[in-house]
Amino acid sequence: MGGGSMAKIERFEDIQAWQKARELVKEVYAVSNSGLFAKDFSLRDQIRRAAVSIMLNIAEGFARKTSREFCQFLVIAHGSAAEVQAALYVALDQSYIIKEQFERLYKITDETSKMIMGFSSYLNKLKSC
Repeated sequence: MGGGSMAKIERFEDIQAWQKARELVKEVYAVSNSGLFAKDFSLRDQIRRAAVSIMLNIAEGFARKTSREFCQFLVIAHGSAAEVQAALYVALDQSYIIKEQFERLYKITDETSKMIMGFSSYLNKLKSC
C-alpha cells in the first residue's frame, strides 16, 4: 500500500468529506426539527435535501467506475453545500435559528466544502478528472 491516507480508502464511509457531511446532516435535522423552522415545510425540506445530497453524491460518486465520474458527483456535492449555506441565511433572516446556530452550521458546511474540493484536487493531480 502507498503512504498517503487516500490509498487506504476502500469504502465511501472512509472519506473524510463524507464523514463531515454526515455530521452536517445530523445538525441540520436537529435545528430544523423544532420551533418555527419545523413549521416552514418548504425551507426545512429544502435544506435537509441539500445536506443529504452531499452525503449521497459523495457515496454514489465513489461507487462509479471512473474517477472522472467521481469528480462530477463531487461538483454536485459541492453545489449542495453552497445550497445549504444559502438556506442557512434564509433561516437566520426569518429568525428560525440564532446567530450561534447559523455560525456553527455554516462552519461545518464550509469544512465539508473544503474537504470535497481537497478530494477533487487530489483526483485532479492523478489526472483523473
